[in-house]
Parts: sequence; structure tokens; C-alpha cells
Amino acid sequence: MANLNKVLLIGRLTRDPELRYTPSGTAVSDLGLAVNNYRKGQDGQRQEETVFVDVTAWGRTAELANQYLAKGRQVFVEGRLKFDQWTSQEGQKRSKLNVVAENLQFLDSRGEGGPPGGGGGGRSHQGSPSYSDHQGDSGGGAPRDDYQQPSNDFDGPSSGDEDIPF
Repeated sequence: MANLNKVLLIGRLTRDPELRYTPSGTAVSDLGLAVNNYRKGQDGQRQEETVFVDVTAWGRTAELANQYLAKGRQVFVEGRLKFDQWTSQEGQKRSKLNVVAENLQFLDSRGEGGPPGGGGGGRSHQGSPSYSDHQGDSGGGAPRDDYQQPSNDFDGPSSGDEDIPF
């Protein structure tokens, strides 16, 4: 049976990112995200429900989030769920569900952040900066100077493709 752990969220930051570093020097940033959901109630009136989500970004993504994001900024988060468990100082077992960000996209320009939960106008967000941190990347999704566009020299299938069973 297949498994999928994927989270896609668009919301506004409830606080400024909190950047720290692990003992080995890896950047970690904690973000608070407010995500609004609108639905019609039984009385036919539009009701708003806000969900507050804790998000953790790692590496270069964490550093860029800390540098460019602030409370009220709108952001698209692509990531995965992580279940954390610990024992409090009082000896109680605690747990919480957290989102680990694999990709962040900043959806509004720097000075445009509104209050958490604020409306967003009908702007197109194409071309907004997007940052991700995947192992094997150099630069964590930030623009690279040595990037070369792939060539479009594809001439169609090669001569051995007729034995593919689909």
C-alpha cells in the first residue's frame, strides 16, 4: 500500500521567524502560520475558521525565511507532517503535530504584509521567489550563478523504445 505525507498551505505568519542553529551549525527557523478556511454555516452565513500551524524550516530555507519574512507576510508552504513527542519538566508526556517545510514561496512583496488572516487581493504570484532545501542541492533552492538552461535538442524516441510495455 502506498503512503503519502505531503502538506500544502497558504497563510500569513503570526510572528517573525525565530532563527537558531544546531550544535553542528545547521540553521533552523520556527514559523507560526495562520490559515483561514471559509464555509457556509447552517444559517447560510459565511463563517471563517482559522487554523494555527507550527512550521519548521531547515538550512538555507530557514536563513532566507528569517531574512525576508516577517509577521503578517503571506507564504506558501510545501512540506510534510512530523509528530513530535517529549516529556515536560513536570513529567507529563506531551506531543504535537508539526509541518517540516521542504519548499517556501513568498507570496507578497516585502512591504505588503497585512494583519494575520487579512484578505489577499487578486494578485498573480507568478515569479515570486521560491526556496527549498533538499539534500543534494547546492544552495538550498536559492538562485545559482552557474545554472545552465537544459537544451531542447530532443528528436523523439530512440530506436529501442518499441519494447516498452505501455
